Amino acid sequence: MQEQADIYPAGSEISQLDLMKPEQDGDLLDGGSHQENGVQTNQYSSISPPGSPVGQEEPFSTYFEEKVPIPENTSEVFSFRKLWAFTGPGFLMSIAYLDPGNIESDLQSGAKAGFKLLWVLLGATIIGLLLQRLAARLGVVTGMHLAEVCHRQYPTVPRIILWLMVELAIIGSDMQEVIGCAIAFNLLSAGRIPLYAGVLITITDTFVFLFLDKYGLRKLEAFFGFLITVMAISFGYEYVVVKPNQGELLKGMFLPYCEGCGPNELEQAVGIVGAVIMPHNIYLHSALVKSRDINRNNKKEVKEANKYYFIESSVALFVSFLVNVFVVAVFAQAFYQKTNDKVHEFCNITSGPYADLFPNNNDTLQVDIYKGGVVLGCFFGPAALYIWAIGVLAAGQSSTMTGTYSGQFVMEGFLDLHWSRFSRVLLTRSIAITPTLLVAIFQDVQHLTGMNDFLNVLQSMQLPFALIPILTFTSLKSIMNGFENSLVWKISGGIVILVVCAINMYFVMVYVMALKNVLLYVLAALFSVAYLGFVGYLAWHCLVALGVSCLDCGGRAHMGLSGHTDIYLLNDMDSDILVDR
Repeated sequence: MQEQADIYPAGSEISQLDLMKPEQDGDLLDGGSHQENGVQTNQYSSISPPGSPVGQEEPFSTYFEEKVPIPENTSEVFSFRKLWAFTGPGFLMSIAYLDPGNIESDLQSGAKAGFKLLWVLLGATIIGLLLQRLAARLGVVTGMHLAEVCHRQYPTVPRIILWLMVELAIIGSDMQEVIGCAIAFNLLSAGRIPLYAGVLITITDTFVFLFLDKYGLRKLEAFFGFLITVMAISFGYEYVVVKPNQGELLKGMFLPYCEGCGPNELEQAVGIVGAVIMPHNIYLHSALVKSRDINRNNKKEVKEANKYYFIESSVALFVSFLVNVFVVAVFAQAFYQKTNDKVHEFCNITSGPYADLFPNNNDTLQVDIYKGGVVLGCFFGPAALYIWAIGVLAAGQSSTMTGTYSGQFVMEGFLDLHWSRFSRVLLTRSIAITPTLLVAIFQDVQHLTGMNDFLNVLQSMQLPFALIPILTFTSLKSIMNGFENSLVWKISGGIVILVVCAINMYFVMVYVMALKNVLLYVLAALFSVAYLGFVGYLAWHCLVALGVSCLDCGGRAHMGLSGHTDIYLLNDMDSDILVDR
């Protein structure tokens, strides 16, 4: 039987009658099912990835010039060899949990609330793992990543709006990552490398590192593993030097209570959730899992891949959680409730170039990535500053690379681009370069906290545009073909997404109210109407997919979504042609 990717290329529109036609080899589709390797399959066992145009010199792929083979040893319930073969995508995904935005959120959490919000970090990481599980399952089962599925299932106008929203999230994240690298270069050079020069260096070396996969996918993944190791060692060194109180650390991690906390601590807790759960990371993870050689027509292989990817993601996010805990604990132990005059005194004793960075007053210390490195140097010696900068550089460099991959996947998926690989990398990098360079040229390295707050708000607002689609598509039998979400996952997933989105909307409201500008209030109100309308549109389709059939008013034909490869987004295929769960 000819492969589905050859029969139904991307962009083709198939009616239900077309699916009943005989195949080219004379065999009937027979309701869509047949036997292969002793396993019942059908044409909905997978949704084929976009096909390449005829005569295209380079395959229409990013990161996937090769597929990592999976060892065949079916007799074992668990195989470390197989786990090792699947190891890679989860660690690349976990880098988004270690980007400069997360590092800054961690250090501010420790400096403002001590150990009291570690349980929020733990809970956000667990929620992130559950959401990443959905992303990985979509990629494994369908052979398509989230942007490709959105391209096939949503009509043109919502699809373009969705793409623009996700691009905004990627631009905001990319700006934080590139600026983080530039700050690291500034700290390592004792201020000799200005912010704009650090941005240019980061952009250049990112281009170089991105083409490491030309030397082999596993070598690229090993390089990312090396950067994560650098982060773990750097921030682990700070942890050992500062020696946090282990009892307070464990209490803060496992006791979900914040004694004596006020609005500032609540705002910081919301910021932690917003920094950990990144919208573009859902799109990234659903694409990275395509790099393994899996026969999606074989239910056993698909189920096995889902299992090993979940284990690998759990290990990767556990490592990222430990690194985040290192940062929170260091600043909780050393700088919680510290005042500016105390820090000013220490920095003057060292007679370093940062003596005048902190005012001589009794206000509570305010830190960011830059000032955090400086205070570590003042209190614990120059080595602490430089090692901190190395960790931030590794975080910024790795997250910048994965952010660029996210941009490529999103653009080629939503827009169905058929460009050369270099053109896609160049365009994706260019989108975020202009605003980042403007910030670097006109903004002082010592006063970037306001920009980071704005970028965090921007990314928080884009979160529904990743979470709602991933829950929608992974809940549909016609797409997941026997691997759709169970009732428990549908309910719990819906609750989790509702809570996360509500938390982030609170974060946005707090930020807007703090601006104290009537004109901005009016603009925000007008924007909120359009924003909530589109979120409501996506949520409506999601609820129908979850089984709330009473909301399916008018049926599929009147909503303009029926002319796609899958029969229809919101109507499951007949259960008798599906692979048994």
